[in-house]
Amino acid sequence: MVAMEVELQQARDAAIRGDFAVSSTTREAPVRVAIYDHSPGTANGPKNLLSFLTINNGFDARRVSPEDIRQGVLSDIDVLIMPGGSGSSQAEHLKVEGRKAICDFVDQGGGYVGICAGSYLASSHYEWSLGLINARVWDRAHWARGNGQVRMLLSETGQRALANEGKMLDVYYGQGPLLIPGNNPHLPPYEVLASYGTEIATKGAPRTAMLGTHAIIRASFGKGRVICFSPHPETKTGPNHIMSSSVLWAADKK
Repeated sequence: MVAMEVELQQARDAAIRGDFAVSSTTREAPVRVAIYDHSPGTANGPKNLLSFLTINNGFDARRVSPEDIRQGVLSDIDVLIMPGGSGSSQAEHLKVEGRKAICDFVDQGGGYVGICAGSYLASSHYEWSLGLINARVWDRAHWARGNGQVRMLLSETGQRALANEGKMLDVYYGQGPLLIPGNNPHLPPYEVLASYGTEIATKGAPRTAMLGTHAIIRASFGKGRVICFSPHPETKTGPNHIMSSSVLWAADKK
């Protein structure tokens, strides 16, 4: 009897700690995430992403290099994240073979999450863009418009998709693309998840140009899914939960 009481108490303690929140037999396999990084491990974006895309949170994330992508690493991946930096530099490092590998990966059912530079890369705007989403960049002459906190206005779809209660959300902006619909007849229109409600307008950028442009968009590409962020929700100040939700959506897990 004493042994049974001890066992019951241990079970209660484990439940309080959350040890049995998800049993090993019912736990889903983690989402396999590749985070692009052509730096020598010094880039902040991948570091920040790895801090919350963890096994405990349902993700198996790791850095991949342009060479890894060219050599076929995406065959064992569910979602590729292209983080901040420079979209043109990412394209240059990937080379033609790497860019094609990404397009093929998404076309065949993979997920793509672009953040800032990664959204420039995913767009249909530049010669070096991947053309994964039917979006152009507004006021590209003033791409270096400055950095700082801005407020996004989430659509109803955005609130549901990003698991966010409420319409307004503050986030760090770092010269990301001001996204507007493109005119590629071979791509579907995108869904708007969030628009900019406030702006950054320094370094000669015209005031009001940023207001109302699209901050978060998503669409399908072939059998895969693409979601693009103009700002940086992966920073330490977050909101990290919308990044986690976007990876799950890109992996077709929600």
